[in-house]
Amino acid sequence: MKKQNLFERISNQITCWTGSPWAFIIALATVIIWGITGPLFHYSDTWQLVINTGTTIVTFLMVFLIQKTQNKDSKAIQLKLNELLAASRHASNRMVDIEDLTEAELDTLRKYYQKLSDEAEKDDDIHKSHSIDSAEKLAEEKGQSPRSVKTSHD
Repeated sequence: MKKQNLFERISNQITCWTGSPWAFIIALATVIIWGITGPLFHYSDTWQLVINTGTTIVTFLMVFLIQKTQNKDSKAIQLKLNELLAASRHASNRMVDIEDLTEAELDTLRKYYQKLSDEAEKDDDIHKSHSIDSAEKLAEEKGQSPRSVKTSHD
C-alpha cells in the first residue's frame, strides 16, 4: 500500500472508529449520563451549554471528515465506472468524465437517456443496444441527421 499522508491516515482511522457500534454506545452513554445529571445541576444553563457545545464541536469536525470520505469514495466510484465504460465494447466512451459537465448538460443527457429507455422498453430484443453511439449510427443508416447530445466533451 502506498504511503498516505498523516491527515489521510488519521481520518481513515477516525472514520472507521466513528462508524463502529462502540462509538455509538459511547455517544449514547454520554447523552444518558448528561440527562441523568440534569437534576444534580438543576437543569442550569451551564448544564445545557455542556451538551450543546460538545455536540456542536463534534458535528463541526465530523462534517469535514465525512466530506473528505465522500470525496475519496466518489473519486473511486467514478474511476471504477470509467473503467467499466472503457472495457465495455458497446458502451459509449462519451460517458467517461461526465461528472465535469454542468448541471444543465447533465439534465440534457438524462432526458436523452430517458428517451433511449422508452425505446428500449418498446423493443422485444433485450440484447439490442440503445446507446448514444448506436442511436446515431441507426439514424445515419436511415439517412436521417442524428440528433446527438452536444456536450463540452464533443
